[in-house]
Amino acid sequence: MVREKIRVSTRTLQWKCVESRTESKRLYYGRFILSPLMKGQADTIGIAMRRALLGEIEGTCIIRAKSEKISHEYSTIIGIQESVHEILMNLKEIVLKSNLYGTCDASICVRGPRCVTAQDIILPPSVEIIDNTQHIASLTEPIDFDIGLQLERNRGYRIKTPNNSQDGSYPIDAVFMPVRNVNHSIHSYGDGNEKQEILFIEIWTNGSLTPKEALYEGSRNLIDLFIPFLHAEEENFHLEENRYKVTLPLFTVNDRLTKLRQNKEKIALKFIFIDQLELPPKIYNCLKKSNIHTLFDLLNNNKEDFMKIENFRIEDVKQILGTLEKYFTIDLPKNKF
Repeated sequence: MVREKIRVSTRTLQWKCVESRTESKRLYYGRFILSPLMKGQADTIGIAMRRALLGEIEGTCIIRAKSEKISHEYSTIIGIQESVHEILMNLKEIVLKSNLYGTCDASICVRGPRCVTAQDIILPPSVEIIDNTQHIASLTEPIDFDIGLQLERNRGYRIKTPNNSQDGSYPIDAVFMPVRNVNHSIHSYGDGNEKQEILFIEIWTNGSLTPKEALYEGSRNLIDLFIPFLHAEEENFHLEENRYKVTLPLFTVNDRLTKLRQNKEKIALKFIFIDQLELPPKIYNCLKKSNIHTLFDLLNNNKEDFMKIENFRIEDVKQILGTLEKYFTIDLPKNKF
């Protein structure tokens, strides 16, 4: 193992990627450091980040398979080398990437003899396969292999429930976690009260996102969990009760945020994430892809900026306007729409 030489600043907390590699299409590795930290801080951050990376990041997978030709999960089908159970286990391992919100359908329709791989899955446009070579089944005879699939985007791990259905539909254990493993270690240096720490974080992902992207998403989700505690300190700011009334200039370029020069109001906007605005899934996903995460980010764009977003329409811009009016008293330049 090569020991990296790390130059630590005693003034500013900094993070750095010290190693990154792609071991296969379904295994990415990254190693990061955060320093300088005071004694005890590295363990606090490391434990929290590990839980956030493994439990809070969303992923997409196959959760159910259906075929009228399947009589039982542990049955076999003439002309197929694998048992039904083995096919379901192979489907469980398929790695998908999507901006999907909720569930959607996919299917496989092929004729043997041939090998069925992930490339044969017919997917909606919002979903892509990371490794097309993943094996599903081997057809040894000229038979039709038709199977319906249900996909879902979620987080964590969900064990399938017993299935008593007679319609040939079978649940699959859902492993939504795109992060496969996380390790953290601590290097201490200095003496006595001047002792400081460096936090090392190692991340392995399934290829649907990079370790760097996982670190960003995990950090963002961890911050979101603490937002209610930050709001508790804002005596005059309650989004849910609509008590904090401000006049916001929306979709302007040169004069945007001119009425929010007060420091407290700007800070408040940066702590309102778009997750809290109950936007429709399509609009929410488009904004996230464009790195718009807070109300401050949202108001820092004009109508033309939004129209440059892929799949964004003027109706979506108007819907954002309506959502903002739901929560705030807004003096808006209506002629902009």
